[in-house]
Amino acid sequence: MQKNDPTITRAWCFYDWANSVYSLVITSTIFPIYYSAVAKNTTTGSSIVPFFGFEVQSSVLFSYAVSASFLIIAFLSPFLTAIADYSGRKKMFMQFFCYLGALSCAGLYFFTRDTFTISVLFFILASVGYSGSIVFYNAYLPEIATEDQYDKLSARGFAMGYVGSVLLLIFNLAMIMQPGWFGIAADNTSLPPRIAFLTTGIWWFVFAQYTFYHLPGNVYHLKPKGSWILNGVKELKKVLEQVKKLPALKRFLLAYFFYNMGVQTVMYVATIFGIEELKLPDDALILTILIIQLVAVAGAYSFAKLSGKYGNIKALIGGVVIWIGICIGAYYIRGETDFYVLAAVVGAVMGGIQALSRSTYSKFIPANTIDHASYFSFYDLTEKVSIVLGTLAYGLIAQLTGSMRFSVVALAVFFLVGLIFLLSQRKVSTLKV
Repeated sequence: MQKNDPTITRAWCFYDWANSVYSLVITSTIFPIYYSAVAKNTTTGSSIVPFFGFEVQSSVLFSYAVSASFLIIAFLSPFLTAIADYSGRKKMFMQFFCYLGALSCAGLYFFTRDTFTISVLFFILASVGYSGSIVFYNAYLPEIATEDQYDKLSARGFAMGYVGSVLLLIFNLAMIMQPGWFGIAADNTSLPPRIAFLTTGIWWFVFAQYTFYHLPGNVYHLKPKGSWILNGVKELKKVLEQVKKLPALKRFLLAYFFYNMGVQTVMYVATIFGIEELKLPDDALILTILIIQLVAVAGAYSFAKLSGKYGNIKALIGGVVIWIGICIGAYYIRGETDFYVLAAVVGAVMGGIQALSRSTYSKFIPANTIDHASYFSFYDLTEKVSIVLGTLAYGLIAQLTGSMRFSVVALAVFFLVGLIFLLSQRKVSTLKV
């Protein structure tokens, strides 16, 4: 397969366009707001909800649901990626998780208070589908592009995702704010958000077909024979032994583990923080997310340029320092204006640090590697475990203290530890990092 083929790289980036609607509509905007509204008892005003016989604070359950989904994929992905590398069916696994996520999003159309428990399970499965497909998607990067294109291509993918997801969000917001335009009765307030969940699943499923049509599939780097599962486990052990011999890669994964714990937790709980802690109206929260998405497009490209000028590690250090400032600022904010300003800063570093982390890891993988999915399983495992611990810590601290502001302080500590590891990352002469 020829690297830097424009058709293949375009198709690869297009998967960000397809799946980022999940991150925006389900993770960040409409779903958390709708979830909080459904969870609130209109008679008592309580946000305590039943879940498999337990009484749980709805915001805490949301955090735990995120943790559960990533714990599932963190357990599965190392084995599945090793099997994918051995069998040559990376695209097949990516398609499976894509369709699982898209269909689960569509299933949220039936989310009401009467279906609360099953709908939370759909939310978990959607998250599993999204996360599971991403690890195989990321593993394509070093296979379709040369190292000098990693930063630029990674940023391009994230930028396309932000633009595409904003377009669908605007359509869904128009339906929510002006239901009459779409033939929906004004008093049927639950239908527009539920249609938004359905359109998210459809968008993800349909646009992913362009990616799947052009991405190479069934690439047999290793001739498959015998049991996929047993040989997949052997492949995982082999890659693990290789990773142990790469100190620079291990140090980067440690840094990524801690600062990603903060980044991803902020992304998953920011809307809930605005609802529960700041009591912001829904339109203010939606505007905030739009600000983040639009600024993030420029942020992704800006960090790619910074990495080209100063190197990846220095650019990441700058981003983590800004994130520490964001956490400190979040502890003190009191109103809408403060939230908007902080959102703009979040947008400036959110896309950049995610895109740059992906491309930086790609540069640390040895040039002669053929089992990229297995290598990226360690990146994915690091990401997912950090999200599990981050969201768990956030939920536990909020539950114990009664305030999410103290949870934000814990996130600042995570970023600080990540910064320390980045600062200790020695320069590797063979890589521009």
